[in-house]
Amino acid sequence: MQDYTKINSRTWDLWAENGCEWSVPISHDGFLKTDKFNFGVYLTPCITVPHKWFDGLEGKRLLGLASGGGQQMPVFSKLGAVCTVFDYSDSQLEAERMVSEREGYSIEIIKGDMTKPLPFEDESFDLIFHPVSNCYVEDVYHIWNECFRILKKGGRLLAGFDNGLNFLFEDDHPLTVVNHLPFNPLKMSKERFEAMARNGEGIQFSHTMEEQIGGQLKAGFTLKALYEDRDREGGSKIREYAPQYMATLAVKP
Repeated sequence: MQDYTKINSRTWDLWAENGCEWSVPISHDGFLKTDKFNFGVYLTPCITVPHKWFDGLEGKRLLGLASGGGQQMPVFSKLGAVCTVFDYSDSQLEAERMVSEREGYSIEIIKGDMTKPLPFEDESFDLIFHPVSNCYVEDVYHIWNECFRILKKGGRLLAGFDNGLNFLFEDDHPLTVVNHLPFNPLKMSKERFEAMARNGEGIQFSHTMEEQIGGQLKAGFTLKALYEDRDREGGSKIREYAPQYMATLAVKP
């Protein structure tokens, strides 16, 4: 099978070119209105992250992990954080470059695959902001271990992820259980894998709570807070019956 991470990179480029809502950069007016009392960023679709989860941003070294698109990093930069964004989509990174040049702030922009070791020294960051994106990766334990490694002691990991429910269903049968969990396209037939790649769905995986929350704890993090969330209006039908996402705040002791 083809390298699935490269398929996902190309898929996100295509989604961005087609105006995906997670690829529309913050407006100039929105940037100007941003201050420490008036800002909102998302780890999951609908609920903005509580301000207290950040514990201040001025002077903090912040990594946006798989967080391109020009939506969150401009906010953090405006609030005084020293930002690095890491993503595998050229289009998502170009949005970051465009906004930073438009608004006149500096940001380190790095293209990379988060299934590989992250290109940062141990204890490089005070905060990692990691919106829903590990559904595009088979091994999430690797991600939690790398986050733990590159965070400073006392550093914070803010992560959003899918709880797996969406993967039970298919778009043409929105409330009929079709798939087994965990959903892993690498363990399916070559034909189905190639159909997913060809149809522009991206190669996505479901993960258990043992992998998501248990994986953070196993890496060494202390879990401090969490909340659940749902798709936005117009999203999956399952949103009317159950939350599909979770956001967590974890700290490196």
